[in-house]
Amino acid sequence: MNPVELAASLLGLANIALLVRRSVWNFPFALASVTCTGIVLWDARLYAETGLQAFFFATNLWGWWLWAQARENEQGVPVNWMSARARISWGAVTVALSLSLGWLLHRFTNAALPFADSAVTGASIAAQILLSLRRIENWVLWVLIDVAAIGLYLTRGLPLLALLYAAFLVMSLIGLRQWMQAAR
Repeated sequence: MNPVELAASLLGLANIALLVRRSVWNFPFALASVTCTGIVLWDARLYAETGLQAFFFATNLWGWWLWAQARENEQGVPVNWMSARARISWGAVTVALSLSLGWLLHRFTNAALPFADSAVTGASIAAQILLSLRRIENWVLWVLIDVAAIGLYLTRGLPLLALLYAAFLVMSLIGLRQWMQAAR
């Protein structure tokens, strides 16, 4: 068992549990988790997802600042929905980013699964930004990402990360339900 993968998994679970509760304290756990996850993914030659961890590190710093500005109350930070127009725009940009990155990895690297890796990466970039902006749609994306990542990690022989993303899937469904209730 890879101890770095185990640390990434445990820190990631703590991070998502705090996110579901809309707690600003999710961010220190996120920073530690993505650092460990990046190391594991590099070793597995999932380069898009390795780069994604660096992106997550930066956006978690930004998100921490945004959430701190949002004035967390006893129920957590406030959340809301995107407009229909914003959803369409975000969807189009996410697809374009994923396909472009997949082509680049396929053409110029020895990436193991360039298009699957890039689809998870592109959607994760969108979801992380939406999470930082406290938009409920981030959870819908995370559900889709979690399902795809489970298959990707099992294919690459990363059972602990696959198990972590199975737990993330359950927690993402809970997060979606709780954030929807909070927005009412």
